[in-house]
Amino acid sequence: MSAEATELLPKQELQAQVVQALQAVLPAHSLLWTDEQTTPYECDGLTAYRQRPLAVALPDTAEQVREVLRVCHRLGVPVVARGAGTGLSGGALPHERGVTLSLARFNRILAIDPLARTARVQCGVRNLAISEAAAAHGLYYAPDPSSQIACTIGGNVAENSGGVHCLKYGLTVHNVLQVSGFTVEGEPIEFGSQALDAPGYELLALVHGSEGMLAVTTEVTVRLLPRPRLARCIMASFDDVRRAGEAVAAVIAAGIIPAGLEMMDKPMTAAVEDFVHAGYDLQAAAILLCESDGTPEEVEEEIQRMSQVLSAAGATRIAVSQSEAERLKFWSGRKNAFPASGRISPDYMCMDSTIPRKRLADILLAIGQMEQKYGLGCCNVFHAGDGNLHPLILFDANDPDQLHRAELFGADILETSVAMGGTITGEHGVGVEKLNSMCVQFSAAENEQMFGVKRAFDPAGLLNPGKLIPTLNRCAEYGKMLVRGGRLPFPELARF
Repeated sequence: MSAEATELLPKQELQAQVVQALQAVLPAHSLLWTDEQTTPYECDGLTAYRQRPLAVALPDTAEQVREVLRVCHRLGVPVVARGAGTGLSGGALPHERGVTLSLARFNRILAIDPLARTARVQCGVRNLAISEAAAAHGLYYAPDPSSQIACTIGGNVAENSGGVHCLKYGLTVHNVLQVSGFTVEGEPIEFGSQALDAPGYELLALVHGSEGMLAVTTEVTVRLLPRPRLARCIMASFDDVRRAGEAVAAVIAAGIIPAGLEMMDKPMTAAVEDFVHAGYDLQAAAILLCESDGTPEEVEEEIQRMSQVLSAAGATRIAVSQSEAERLKFWSGRKNAFPASGRISPDYMCMDSTIPRKRLADILLAIGQMEQKYGLGCCNVFHAGDGNLHPLILFDANDPDQLHRAELFGADILETSVAMGGTITGEHGVGVEKLNSMCVQFSAAENEQMFGVKRAFDPAGLLNPGKLIPTLNRCAEYGKMLVRGGRLPFPELARF
């Protein structure tokens, strides 16, 4: 059945056909389709937007994944792959006339090779579980998103996730050797190689950040690193956000690449301190967390150099962790920024733009003005070392007006970031949240090139449709709204 024919079927009739076809390739415990069963899958970490799928498939084996894809391709039904659902841009938001393909049961670590320093894992393995399994060999997996206790490696690949240590150790793409899975037609596909090079085009980087639009990942081979012998963290306070931003640039300009370099503003530190009691300076306008790792001698020298740079940049208080427990305590606040924000607001919208490091203070001051403009609070936490912002806009999604103002606030942050020489996303992806802002970041020709890549892998457009790349019509309408001084309300996914 073609996608065009599928679109003409009433939803209830389409659901009956899809369920019947999937029942032939899945055991009963691996298929959900009632409203009660599918409601838990209606959104990811972006909870403001919800949509139930026709059905949820929970395969146990790669062969079942293959058959689900074949069924959906034959019926012309969209497929949205889902991991742990911790994404923050609506990348796993279901399609109302599609199937959600949950890969949660693919949670086995298949092999750890301590000599090659690699781990081969299924896509549903939690990020932190890789390091836990490798610890016996003195190894670990470096990328550490704040959600690492729950997020999965397949989702990390889809969004090219980073973490607080990405400044020194890189993003997911820098730590993965091979990705295996299936095309939309159910054909096996591999990106990269466990060797130093692979024949053919270099497509490994392409699949990272592709948000499930090119293929469905089932297995990933990652690099492992030796665990540092020692790590210590500096917590530096500043009475002015501009001085804190300039201190970040000063550390990098001094030729120092910290293992981690994070920044939090005063509202954020207040929220997390009340939650985890990390010992943060509540009087500071901003704090920096600067970590050094390596041999004891390397760490001692780097901590001294960073302390000198931070003092010269205007730090009003500097504390250095004296034990591993204290280091983890310093980081506990940063790692719990999102749940801490959830305690003080019914909902929050976490943005994810990037800017040049030298503009950190400028964007913070601009966001402060936006708080007044839109009448909503905002807590800010940054991967300061690489200019990746995570402003958390606080609102109540049950109030349509607050939701609309939060959307406008978020779009304003993204467009201001672009104007400052940055981008609309660093590691959370575009999903449905940033589709309008893609029209600001990229030209029509550039967006069409992206569609060309998708068509090469998925000609029928069935994998996660309506995400990541805006249509020409959408950008045209958004442009008209901007000319009139307004913005589009968030559209229903089914329109695209």
